[in-house]
Amino acid sequence: MNTAPKRTILVSGASIAGPALAYWLHRYGFAVTVVEKAAALRGGGYPIDIRGTAVEAVRRMGVLPRLRDAHVGVRRISFVDAEGRPIADLRPEALSGGEEGHDLEIPRGELAEILYGAIRDDVELLFNDSIATLHDHDGGVDVTFRGGARRTFDLVIGADGIHSHTRGLAFGPEEPYHRYLGHSFAGFTMPNHLGLAHEGRTWNVPGRTAVLYAPRDGDRVHAFLSFLHPDPPLDAFRDPAAQRDLVAGTFAGYAWEIPRMVAALRDSDDLFFDVVSQIHMPRWSTGRVALVGDAAYAPSFFSGQGSSLALVGAYVLAGELAAGPDHADAYERYERTLRSFVEMNQALATEGSASLSPRTPEDLARRNEALRDPSPVLNSTGRHAHSALALPGYDAA
Repeated sequence: MNTAPKRTILVSGASIAGPALAYWLHRYGFAVTVVEKAAALRGGGYPIDIRGTAVEAVRRMGVLPRLRDAHVGVRRISFVDAEGRPIADLRPEALSGGEEGHDLEIPRGELAEILYGAIRDDVELLFNDSIATLHDHDGGVDVTFRGGARRTFDLVIGADGIHSHTRGLAFGPEEPYHRYLGHSFAGFTMPNHLGLAHEGRTWNVPGRTAVLYAPRDGDRVHAFLSFLHPDPPLDAFRDPAAQRDLVAGTFAGYAWEIPRMVAALRDSDDLFFDVVSQIHMPRWSTGRVALVGDAAYAPSFFSGQGSSLALVGAYVLAGELAAGPDHADAYERYERTLRSFVEMNQALATEGSASLSPRTPEDLARRNEALRDPSPVLNSTGRHAHSALALPGYDAA
């Protein structure tokens, strides 16, 4: 009988990448602890996509039937001009390169709940806590938690998002890895004045984009206001009032639903403000610490692939760790397997930006002309990138 103790792994973050990684690590026989700074699982949030290779990853997890039940099935994306006049209606797949009938779109909170349900009885979950310090040495990683506890783990994995605290502790400040794409955005919910259902509407002027998105029937919609900004508005990150003032000033004086959106922004209790950016790192691991998902390779929402990369990355990282006792070799195989797939999908952000947020009048005119094509061609570049990785097979999968 094998009585060797299980290798212990601490996963920081309980959104998408963290629970998916915890599921696979537990399945491979690791003792897994997940720490999450929020006091409870985070619900709500806008719909997110699971495309291409990531669909196979969730199928192997056994959660695909539940995800298909949660699929929202948006039927069209409409584009309007500065005055709100129609330009074109497209199927979502025409923009994203998604595959109708195969790919999924699921409210973020429902995806998180399904992933949480797959691990809650099998792994240790620490809510309302986070990593305060890390000390990586030959025998493991000594961790001090914000709540005061001290423990040692064999490995630590950061799955805590684009502004990863774990990455900061292990790799240093974010700035060398952060690639700002020139846009900032605000997301919030508001009353569904237009009666939208299973659809989205996109308004543009050069350098500014407004979106109303109704993935289902309901009296509220997801609203987004994004805009060109030459440098990241760092001061606004520390001040919600400054965020509201910046966005409201940027969109002052425009027509369509913009005045209502700005008013809703002012009153919103669920405002999320950030910059559109990516994370590019020469290595995704150092010593016994590794990163997965947005913490390592955020592609930005212009790519539409953040959750898909997180799910695929979690599967590959866990499989490689299970393949042998040497974590350094496993981390190298993880990077070697995934690096080109990540880069292809990060590159989609350029195309996504051109479609959703044209920067100049000339860019906007070219985009609108392409939309008016009566037979828009599916985004084949996106479809190829989404499925460019053949998911490896591991012993327990």
